[in-house]
Amino acid sequence: MQKTIRTLLASLLLSTVSLPPLMAQMQEAVRWSYSINDKAEIVFRTSIDRGWHLYDMNQPEGGPNPTVFHIEKIAGAERLGKVTTATGITTKWDESFDMNVSWYSSNPTFVQRLKITDPEKFAITGYVEYMTCNDESCLPGQLEFSLTKKDLPAAVIASVPRTSLKKDTHSEGDSVIAGTTRNPLTESANEEGIAGQARNNKAGGGNDKAASDDKAADNSTVDLWRPVIKELQALGESQTGGNNSLWSVFWLCFVGGLLALLTPCVWPIIPMTVSFFLKRSKSNRAQAVRDALIYGLSIIVIYLALGLVVTSIFGASALNDLSTNAVFNLIFFALLVLFAVSFLGAFELTLPASWSSKMDSKAEATTGILSIFFMAFTLVLVSFSCTGPIIGGLLVEAASMGSLAGPAVGMFGFGLALAIPFALFAIFPSMLQKMPKSGGWLNTVKVVLGFLELALALKFLSVADLAYGWHILDRETFLALWIVIFALLGVYLLGKIRFAHDDEVQHVSVPHFFMAVISFAFAIYMVPGLWGAPLKAISAFSPPLYTQDFNLYDGEVLPKFHDYDEGMAYARKHNKPAMLDFTGYGCVNCRKMEAAVWSNPRVKNILNNDYVLISLYVDDKTKLPEPILIKEDGKETKLRTIGDKWSYLQRHKFGANAQPYYVLVDNDGLPLAPWYAFDEDVDKYVQFLRGGLKKFGK
Repeated sequence: MQKTIRTLLASLLLSTVSLPPLMAQMQEAVRWSYSINDKAEIVFRTSIDRGWHLYDMNQPEGGPNPTVFHIEKIAGAERLGKVTTATGITTKWDESFDMNVSWYSSNPTFVQRLKITDPEKFAITGYVEYMTCNDESCLPGQLEFSLTKKDLPAAVIASVPRTSLKKDTHSEGDSVIAGTTRNPLTESANEEGIAGQARNNKAGGGNDKAASDDKAADNSTVDLWRPVIKELQALGESQTGGNNSLWSVFWLCFVGGLLALLTPCVWPIIPMTVSFFLKRSKSNRAQAVRDALIYGLSIIVIYLALGLVVTSIFGASALNDLSTNAVFNLIFFALLVLFAVSFLGAFELTLPASWSSKMDSKAEATTGILSIFFMAFTLVLVSFSCTGPIIGGLLVEAASMGSLAGPAVGMFGFGLALAIPFALFAIFPSMLQKMPKSGGWLNTVKVVLGFLELALALKFLSVADLAYGWHILDRETFLALWIVIFALLGVYLLGKIRFAHDDEVQHVSVPHFFMAVISFAFAIYMVPGLWGAPLKAISAFSPPLYTQDFNLYDGEVLPKFHDYDEGMAYARKHNKPAMLDFTGYGCVNCRKMEAAVWSNPRVKNILNNDYVLISLYVDDKTKLPEPILIKEDGKETKLRTIGDKWSYLQRHKFGANAQPYYVLVDNDGLPLAPWYAFDEDVDKYVQFLRGGLKKFGK
């Protein structure tokens, strides 16, 4: 935060000092000219006043404005790569910006290569954003440019074969990809502009100058977006099975169900359950067992149906989209904070008593299996005010698999965890006598859950912060809050903090002591993370390491590119295979793989040296300059964000929509090995990577 404030102040001072307002408006330190040469290249020439310099096209985040070329409209031509320059740069430490900054050491010339497809329709418009500075002040500037057929040299027009002239899709707004030999998505592309560059720079995608210079490699002869689903299938089964992911979802939701058993909304249902089955069991033991099993099965069926209904209405992919939607995450963050405040004793949250009373009376009035089902529904309804936040978070996580299987397996695990103890209470009503009575211990459980809900609420805020690039909850801020929360939890368990409904603590019980030790140990464990320690145990919850300003850790694997076409162009020029990492800011399993597998020295060495790693965030909410129209499943739809673009690439080219999803491709975009999903087995991952290298070598 301090660095950002310093940068803003420096920019403000540099733009005003030593220049009266009128002079600052009138002064122009750089003059531009542009034209198209005989090679179908747009050449931008500059003439910079003595003592001034123009900042280069790649600057660190928080630095001066880079020189950025925006293409707003193009017709009758295709762009080949991005704008390049052969002009040398100077890099020096700048005290004002508190970082190394780069600028051109002489009058630079910039080149944008084109492929002319229809000279008659040729038109291109856009603008250049730039900043020039001297030792005293800085001048931001903008150059608008426009070229038409009359600007084309005769040699360029003559070089275009008549047979290649075709309908220009951009001029008529039809950007359908399937069946073409080019990629209209890349034609939009200027695509991310400064916002996208800033994200890439911070994530490591803009730190390799050599990589930046190679982005213009010509990939125009290859349709990198062509579907390769059949080729993937021909390579055999995935290197990792989906069962691992399903099992992880099951156990995650099962543990969530066990935690729900400790909530104050569930505990009062136990006497109601025992009373209900005492009236039914009488002396028929077999009948009691049968009824109890039906009761447990009814609980599972209700939760399973809930998961399937919610997912069917919104769709698994829609829930996955919701998981990184800012409004959804902020609402969920607010709800969890509300529940946390309630659990800490500020107020009570309960459903209307009439709802549960009606369901309870319905259960009493009916007989047979129907009455047991109503009793199970009463349990679900009454406990929902406490289990709701848990169910919602688990459903979103389960839906990230991109199919109904995740929510179905997840809600089965959640329902099973709740059903087992209640079925046992129904079989053995006498167990109630051995259960501890509600009292001070139950309030302690509520308060502990309040602390945990407060910590988990930050996860939802973090997801929205990452997806939209707000940078209000970077990793060090997140860790600082968690350290404070779990340290205070330890203090509470030792009886040094009391809330509204807590009894006075005369002595610390042994369970409280051990729980306090665990809480303090966890808080201390996170402290090194403030200096960049990877903290693998919580990597699935905390923001990525690249969001941290002060980082002493150098073991993180950073992608070289966050743009598919640029990364593939670099891979082709350097004759390397590429690994496409379809990931998401809200993808918990993606963070687990990066922390547990990518950080392994064997994996890190292969990824850094033998592959071009391209990470594509399917939930990146950065807006495209203009929506891109595509056809999918016979319907026209628009891609509005960078995340939409990469999600479409994953669906269209590889026939998948779940993350994490890793696929190895050659320079033509063809797969080298079966895809790989979530599996933390390092040996399998190394085998996966080496298998791709072996095939690429052939």
